[in-house]
Amino acid sequence: MPTCLITGVTGQDGAYLSQMMLQKGYRVIGLLRRSASSDQVGERLRWLGILDAVELVDGNLVDLSSLIRIFQKYRPDEVYNLAAQSFVAASWNQPLLTGQVTGMGAANMLEAARIALPQTRFYQASSSEMFGLAQETTQNEMTRFYPRSPYAVAKLYAHWMTVNHRESFGMHASCGILFNHESPLRGIEFVTRKITDGVARIKLGLARELPLGNLEARRDWGHSRDYVRAMWLMLRQETAGDYVVATGRTTSVREFCRIAFAGAGLNYEDHVTTHQDLTRPAEVDVLHGDASKARRELGWEPTVSLEDMIAEMLEADLARHRARLQA
Repeated sequence: MPTCLITGVTGQDGAYLSQMMLQKGYRVIGLLRRSASSDQVGERLRWLGILDAVELVDGNLVDLSSLIRIFQKYRPDEVYNLAAQSFVAASWNQPLLTGQVTGMGAANMLEAARIALPQTRFYQASSSEMFGLAQETTQNEMTRFYPRSPYAVAKLYAHWMTVNHRESFGMHASCGILFNHESPLRGIEFVTRKITDGVARIKLGLARELPLGNLEARRDWGHSRDYVRAMWLMLRQETAGDYVVATGRTTSVREFCRIAFAGAGLNYEDHVTTHQDLTRPAEVDVLHGDASKARRELGWEPTVSLEDMIAEMLEADLARHRARLQA
């Protein structure tokens, strides 16, 4: 039975990746940052029905010694570093924490692997936010980076440290430059889930308005289930590398709203309000990924359409709120 170590195991991608790896016969070790609310952190794993199947172990990305001990004890064949301070908006208010966890945390993981288990295969969760003020209409692995947030800057450091460990020490270390990906497990602070949750609340009479920021921002949105499959495929390759993972379709926040509200029989224009204080200090106007390399070398294709993903998210949020009303 192969063993994988997943950081960020209780997040959206960590949960879906854990589910997929268990289905493939892996022993799944999940790094868990201890907190006072530790009884709540496994909700996504519980939602997927796999909480008891994942082995959660105490550790922290900013504590190199804990990481080395975990590598030595469990000797994972594959490592997926998904943990980060991943909410872009919060990174302006917590830039040092974001740099420490999202940037230096990845470096700690790489160093722990290099010291304790250099033969392990390593995946780093890079981000399309690194493109920021995009220098090309469509972004691929060769597009120049222009980060526009402390989060994106930290991700860029983690990305290049992964490349450096691959080129300096011969580690099988790959980066997935993932464009936006969503699901019913997306955090409520992210705009896509904020929209579907808001639609559900309005449909059930729990709210009347949905406050949002920039409706014209455009993103390349896919489904997390598709994107974690790309992560696994990267570590199947004989040679490590970097891959853009995207659908190749961009949609505005406004259009996302229209689709979500229409799915509940509502008109978004009757409920959505815009607020300047919800906009970013430095906006990323549009991201549009070119995943040709992933399609060619990994054989990867997205399988869930934007419309189906939104419908799945809305259905889940409606179910959540109905359950609360009946409790």
